[in-house]
Amino acid sequence: MSLILASGSPRRRELLGLITKDFTVRVSDVEEVVEPGLPPAETVRRLAALKGRAVAAIYPQDTVIAADTVVAIDGEILGKPHDDADAAAMLRTLSGRVHHVYTGVFLSRRGREICFSACTEVEFYPLTDEEIAAYVATGEPSDKAGAYGIQGFGALLVKGIVGDYYNVVGFPVAAVSRALRALVD
Repeated sequence: MSLILASGSPRRRELLGLITKDFTVRVSDVEEVVEPGLPPAETVRRLAALKGRAVAAIYPQDTVIAADTVVAIDGEILGKPHDDADAAAMLRTLSGRVHHVYTGVFLSRRGREICFSACTEVEFYPLTDEEIAAYVATGEPSDKAGAYGIQGFGALLVKGIVGDYYNVVGFPVAAVSRALRALVD
């Protein structure tokens, strides 16, 4: 029996490494479709479970962990930007405001499942057009939900957070560790 991370995210791989070094990565090929009208916390739990169950079906004797992260403001989910203009528009929306980052986590072991979500509140400084353009020019927003990564240059945009920093990165390490222990005990 082994531990499988059902995610291709290098950030999740690094963060799971804080819990254990003994795991493999198996990326699910599930299409991630956000259902309109579904609240962000439900959305991330649903998407994490879809990914995790797809991998657990192939490796039923192993322990599988999957996760999904979204940024939401005023209840609206901001996905990954389509291009630089979309990234800049998202950052203008977040400028000077509080938003929420939700991560859904799914764990499975021999048919037993745990699924939960974590939420962290993030406040951005008011951003000038020049600051937004400079950040977009780094290329960092292109593959990030909400068009920023708090663990990189995006840290310069953040005024403060309430909640788990690692949740904003995409993997609530302490909560995952506790859920993993509960699953295998």
